[in-house]
Order: sequence, then structure tokens, then C-alpha cells
Amino acid sequence: MYKTGSVLIAAALALTACEEFEGGNASGFATLSESVIEIAAPNQDLKAVRINAEDGCYEYRHIGPVETTFLPLRTKQGRPICTQVEETATPAKA
Repeated sequence: MYKTGSVLIAAALALTACEEFEGGNASGFATLSESVIEIAAPNQDLKAVRINAEDGCYEYRHIGPVETTFLPLRTKQGRPICTQVEETATPAKA
């Protein structure tokens, strides 16, 4: 009985992990401009791209044989593609 319970829990966790990527809502993905599409290297999923909030760089969804993960979107030269960070004006000290 103990072994059967462990198997059921493991199966439930595995199904939950897959649901986030396979059945998730695509509204979190970014719409790419023509210029980004033009410089992006081939073999990257351009329909499933998001912007990393920490560094402002694009990430694409890579579905591998074992897991699905997000990888940096890269140019044909191998450089990451990032958005420009706008600098906010700092108030002058009185």
C-alpha cells in the first residue's frame, strides 16, 4: 500500500508540472517586432517568447525530451536579445 501511494503522488506531481506548459494560457507571451524576428537565430520557438523581468532579455520556450524550460532568445551570432531599459530621471538634490 505504501508503494502504491508513492506512485500515485509522483504521477499527480508529474501531471501538474506538465499542465503549466501544455495547457497554460498563452497570454503571458510577448509579441515580437519584425526586427527581433529578423535577427533571431533559427530553431527557436518564436511563438512562445516572454521577457525575463530580472534582466529584460527575451526567453523562448524549449520543449526537450525530458523537460520544458525557457532559454535565452539568441541572435544568429549567439548573443542574447534584450529589450532596452529606460533610465528614469533622478530628481535633483535641493
